[in-house]
Amino acid sequence: MYRVLITDGMEAKAVEKLRSLGYEVVEQYYEPEVLGEVLQEFDVLVVRSATKVRKNIIDKALEKPRLKLIIRGGVGVDNIDVAYAMERGIKVTNTPNASSASVAELALAHMFALARFVNISNVTMRDGKWEKKKYEGIELAGKTLGLIGFGRIARELAKKASALGMKVVYYDIVGKIEGYDCCEYCSFEDVLKRADFLSLHIPLDKQKGTIIGKDEIALMKEGAYLINCARGGVVCEEALLEALNSGKLAGAGIDVFVEEPTKNEALLSHRNVSVTPHIGAQTIEAQTRIGEEIVNIIDDFFRNSVI
Repeated sequence: MYRVLITDGMEAKAVEKLRSLGYEVVEQYYEPEVLGEVLQEFDVLVVRSATKVRKNIIDKALEKPRLKLIIRGGVGVDNIDVAYAMERGIKVTNTPNASSASVAELALAHMFALARFVNISNVTMRDGKWEKKKYEGIELAGKTLGLIGFGRIARELAKKASALGMKVVYYDIVGKIEGYDCCEYCSFEDVLKRADFLSLHIPLDKQKGTIIGKDEIALMKEGAYLINCARGGVVCEEALLEALNSGKLAGAGIDVFVEEPTKNEALLSHRNVSVTPHIGAQTIEAQTRIGEEIVNIIDDFFRNSVI
């Protein structure tokens, strides 16, 4: 019987489905110092964001080579040393389709929150303040949405923003994407310069590190907004805070942080920041789709592989 370890949780019906297909499923989080040894007794590891699968864990697991498949329930795989795992004969995959709509909707929610002061007025009203005259916002219609990265999530956001009457410009390392004539492909610098709202949809490259820092923010419009529902490390939090304090940026919507849970109180408490605790994929619908996709990946892998 193939054994599956789920360390960061999975939708209950998906777990039940795996068991009904004959897999032994264990749902348990393990600290890094013991995870590698535990994995010696499993064929599959399913993680989300909390579990980090680094070289030392992979090496320890393969002292008794049973682990064959690692699945990241979600889009990014930066918490896994993918290339090293693949070199050691472990397949690594993710669920790129399942959470696109949910993350796109959260990015849009942050845009609305900032444009209409939903974030800060929620706080001040609960403090007994009625600051109506302070909260003269803006409409999203007619504004330019700039997208850095134009994968599945960004394309979902582009469709929703276009429906609201926003102009969409984008940059992607692969160039212009066919079939999206309603959106304008631009250079990286032009997207920064033109965007009223800049939304990031790029993975964290550990070698490149920060993508949006002081120099990139300097290229942006005065009073623009930055939205990051991608990965915390792609934005320099120090440069972002400086831009918010100076007024260079009017606001920021942040779902992801360099360190999670974040200890950056200055950013969390800033009146021009809308924050959420990495909940991009945390919808009932997305979790259901992620669970279904994980079940299919596991079952297809063992049905079609010669082990």
